[in-house]
Amino acid sequence: MRKNLNVIAAYSIMMGLIILVGIFQSWNIALSIFNLCLISAVMTMGANIQWGYAGLINFGIMGYTALGGLAAVLISVDPVKEAWGAGGFNILTSLLVIIAMIMAIRFILKKYVKSRIRTYSVAAIIIIGIIIIRITAEPGIEAIEAVDPAKTGFLGGLGLPIVFSWIVGALFAGGLAFVVGKVALGLRADYLAIATLLISEIVIAIIKHEDWLTRGVKNVIGLKRPAPYEVNLQSTGWFIDLVEKFNSGKLALISDLADRQAALNQLVIEGSSVFVKLCYSGLFLVVVIILLILTQKALYSPWGRMMRAIRDNEEAANAMGKNVMKQHLLIFILGSAIVGIAGAMLVTQDGLFTPGSYRPMRYTFLIWVMVIVGGSGNNFGAILGGFAVWFLWIEAAPIALFLINFFTSGMAETHVLKVHLIESVPYFRYLMMGMGLLLIMRYRPRGILPEKIEIK
Repeated sequence: MRKNLNVIAAYSIMMGLIILVGIFQSWNIALSIFNLCLISAVMTMGANIQWGYAGLINFGIMGYTALGGLAAVLISVDPVKEAWGAGGFNILTSLLVIIAMIMAIRFILKKYVKSRIRTYSVAAIIIIGIIIIRITAEPGIEAIEAVDPAKTGFLGGLGLPIVFSWIVGALFAGGLAFVVGKVALGLRADYLAIATLLISEIVIAIIKHEDWLTRGVKNVIGLKRPAPYEVNLQSTGWFIDLVEKFNSGKLALISDLADRQAALNQLVIEGSSVFVKLCYSGLFLVVVIILLILTQKALYSPWGRMMRAIRDNEEAANAMGKNVMKQHLLIFILGSAIVGIAGAMLVTQDGLFTPGSYRPMRYTFLIWVMVIVGGSGNNFGAILGGFAVWFLWIEAAPIALFLINFFTSGMAETHVLKVHLIESVPYFRYLMMGMGLLLIMRYRPRGILPEKIEIK
């Protein structure tokens, strides 16, 4: 009972803070924070599954996030017919060569035992395959990137609703996790962390430099949205009537018809942005709730108890006949897939894909701070950490500016100290994040909502 009260109290405080932002700043800002908190919550659930359930340290979260964003591009963007005509055949040929290489290597590894012949055969297949790929792919890539490079210069996607990319993003991230897990999960925890970080950097580098696939650093803009556009809402009768009805009291105070119409127009503009963000909030909240239900069921299932047993004592679990490597691989894939969903959700909201924005601070280390602050091993704690840390990350600057103005109110506007503090406002987020993390680690070392195992 007390645990439930703690959860309710923590989430009530968090929602109260977001509401205060809406009251004192704007509801647009409040809803933007709320939506980003929901996306961060999905990322923290993915990281929490890996660390909280199985004790796996994955510092490659940004790579899986980027793959989710890539999925949004490949699914929602319309295909560029000119680019496909110029070099599509070359790309498809190269893809078939890669598939043939994988199948041939698998056949060799299964057919022959470890020997020089097997090693040389695999090496020969790789070398020949790379040569063929370079011969076929390079002319096609050059031709594709030459097709109206200012607007396109890439193959495009399938032209499907972007919501489908959430599933595809999970598949992309899960597929990469399978490959990484097969290679790196046998490493010690610190080596695993380094390996996953380096692999994610490689993924980001590929996405940034392969213009034919993602336009690289040129970015992809104007992605299809699952929510209506603000401009369309502002000219829609039912929405104008809704805004007018909702603000009838405020409009009734304006006697002049021209001023009332101008006020209504402004309210419609502001309301359209709020309405769109509410649509995203509804979509993202559904995803968070579904994932929370599934992760909670998994946590208290026999499988969840087995994972925690492996986490706490691998040797004992292995002695009892549990396949530790197999279970680690499974949970590594699941956690990464959830992060891939979050990456696709983020691009869905932004409406653009910017490969250069995927940096370790935002998409790896900040996510880990969220899990630590909220409480690893506790799904509710991980989500709360996503909300709390992201809220502080966004609101640190306004809070710092308010405090500076309050404590220096007696100083002249040109005072050296006051000017210096105001210019340093952007850096206060790092100070506040550091102080907050230190306080949490001192007084709540297991997080705000620590793991508490219940038998169900």
